[in-house]
Parts: sequence; structure tokens; C-alpha cells
Amino acid sequence: MTKANVEQLLTPLFPKKHVAAMLRHFERMTDDLQRGEWEDSIAKGGKFVEAALKALYVRAGQVVPASKAFKADSVINSLSNLAVGSVDDTVRITIPRACRFVYEIASNRGGRHDPDEIDPNEMDATVVVSTCSWILAEMIRHAQHGAVDSSAAKEVVDSLVRKKYPLIEEVDGRMYFHLRKKTAPEVALLALACRYPKRIEKQELVETVRRNGFTDANARMAVKNTSRFVDNDGKDRLRLLATGLQEAERIMKEKS
Repeated sequence: MTKANVEQLLTPLFPKKHVAAMLRHFERMTDDLQRGEWEDSIAKGGKFVEAALKALYVRAGQVVPASKAFKADSVINSLSNLAVGSVDDTVRITIPRACRFVYEIASNRGGRHDPDEIDPNEMDATVVVSTCSWILAEMIRHAQHGAVDSSAAKEVVDSLVRKKYPLIEEVDGRMYFHLRKKTAPEVALLALACRYPKRIEKQELVETVRRNGFTDANARMAVKNTSRFVDNDGKDRLRLLATGLQEAERIMKEKS
């Protein structure tokens, strides 16, 4: 699934600029979930919903308010108050209700919670991404309704409704990377990126690589090969440089 393919499926009915914004926020939201950056993922889910509501509003024949005047709740209420039959109910009611659910989480919870309670961010991010995936899939289904060849749309919808999982997992400080065909140097760089801007002990980095399925020799060689991407404080405490962060970003996009 590529952004270009999804955009092509949506733009017969929805305005291109709002579709482009939706897809940009969706991609970043999913990337943040896979990195375990829960609060960032939730925030981008809220932005996705704003773009989706603008696309729905235009589809319903309405004029989107100027940016400062745009209120998600007002748009949702306006859509539901449209005359029955004036636009498909999936645009008028069904998708906006899902948008309201996501927007409530993004606006009223996000990173704000009582430190004495169970941290809700991970479960919130998971349900936000799942619901946004459903919203996008439903918009594709609506846009492609009656299409002669719906196979491409079905393939995209099927991929969207599959549950998304974090690619990085931390258990009691121990990092695991669930990547496709990962290599030892990639694990070393990603571990450094996860700890950035903090330093990580060289031996701890070796143990992290080894824990992710590599021999001790491979782990030590991988850590050695990251030297051009890191700053060593002289006590074998490593911190990733800007070039290393760029490389880690490339790896995440390629392997996710």
C-alpha cells in the first residue's frame, strides 16, 4: 500500500488537499505507534481526524470554516443535522461518530493522566490507530462504491484494518526490535536511537544486540561498526550523532 495508491482511491470524491493531509498524519501516527511513542501517535490521530472531517464536510457540500474557526465538534454536529438522504449516512453520521471518539481521546487525555493510575497512553494510542485505520478504510469503501474493478480498493482496505503492532518493545529496560529481516548493526543503531539523547553503555548495547538473536561476536562487531555514527565520551558511554539518527529513521521506514 502506498500513499499514491490510497490518494487515487479517495480523490474521486474527496478533495485532494484534505486527502493528502489525512495520509500524511496517518503515516506519521502509525510510525509513532510502531516506535512506542504513544503520546505523539495520539496527537497525530487528532490531526488525522481534523483532516478527515474537512474532507467529509466538503463531500457533504459544505464549506470548511477557516482554520481558526474550525471546530471538530461543530463540524460533526453540522453533518448529523443535514437532511436525511442529502448525503450517504456513512458521511453524515457513521464516520463522524468514529471521528468524535478519536478526537475525544486526543483532546482530553493524550499525555494527561494521574501518575498514580495505570498509564493509558499505550492503550489509547492502539485504539486511536485502529479507529483511524477503520475511518480511512470506510472512506475508501465509500469513494469506490460501484467501481467496476474494486480489487485494488479491497486490497488496501484489508491492509488498513489489520491490527498495527509496535516494532519496538521494552521490558524492564530491555529492548526488543520486531523488524523484518533485521541485522545486528540495525539493532545497535535503533537501540541508540531509542535511548537518545541519553547515552548507553557499550556493553549494554552489545547485550541488547545479542538479546535480539545475534551471537556475541556479531553483536560486538555490530557495535564496533556503529562508531562513525556515535560520540564516545571516553568511558565507553555512547550517544548517537545526527547522522545516526537519520540512519535509524531510514531503517524504521524500510523495515516497518
